[in-house]
Amino acid sequence: MQRIRLRYTKRGRLRFTSHRDFQRAFERALRRAEVPMAYSAGFTPHPKVSYANAAPTGTGSEAEYLEIALTEARDPEKLRLLLDESLPAGLDVVDAVEARTSGLADRLTASVWELRLDGVAPAEAERAVAAFNAAEAVEVQRTTKNGVRTFDARAAVVHLETHNETADRPTDQPCAILRLVVRHVTPAVRPDDVLSGLRAVADLAPPVAAAVTRLAQGLFDEETGTVTDPLAPDREAATALPTADPAATAKAPA
Repeated sequence: MQRIRLRYTKRGRLRFTSHRDFQRAFERALRRAEVPMAYSAGFTPHPKVSYANAAPTGTGSEAEYLEIALTEARDPEKLRLLLDESLPAGLDVVDAVEARTSGLADRLTASVWELRLDGVAPAEAERAVAAFNAAEAVEVQRTTKNGVRTFDARAAVVHLETHNETADRPTDQPCAILRLVVRHVTPAVRPDDVLSGLRAVADLAPPVAAAVTRLAQGLFDEETGTVTDPLAPDREAATALPTADPAATAKAPA
């Protein structure tokens, strides 16, 4: 059985698709591309697809990951192209590797997010970010199926700053861009929780909903403060040449 790991995106209007919507679209793409999928056992077999840490509905993403199991070996890049052609524009399969290591989900420990705040002046955003970063704890509330939950949104945030790149906007209205690196903890701290924290510590309230995009997710490197590519270990394992063991190839004495 071959396992292939894929990175896909949610762009444009497709950011509003739910995870269940994507699952249905992806399974249709598997059938259209005639992928030799492995199936689970039982009364209702389903294709063996493992999804990892999907982005919330309404947020865009450049870094969503999943893994599929095949009954026949396929070239990862050719498979990527077939699946990309079978999905609607916006749900784009942009990377594929053969799984040669274990623990993909364990390597998704942090995310990099971009938050676009239309109608917010950059200087106002900078003051709010400074207040958030200076706080030891920032309590926010989120409504869950079990009621309202209060938790600290500050502890999971590794890095939060304003981004000076000129925003691509059609009007002359102010716009602030934030970059956020957040650890994947329990309970999960999402970009909207950080926005609630900015409102709590600095009364920052964008007049329109923020446009949120996940730029990357992977293993957080403590030394460099960056989020690394979770598929890199599989690429490295694929390119590594096996080393001959002299003991194994030595001839036995006559």
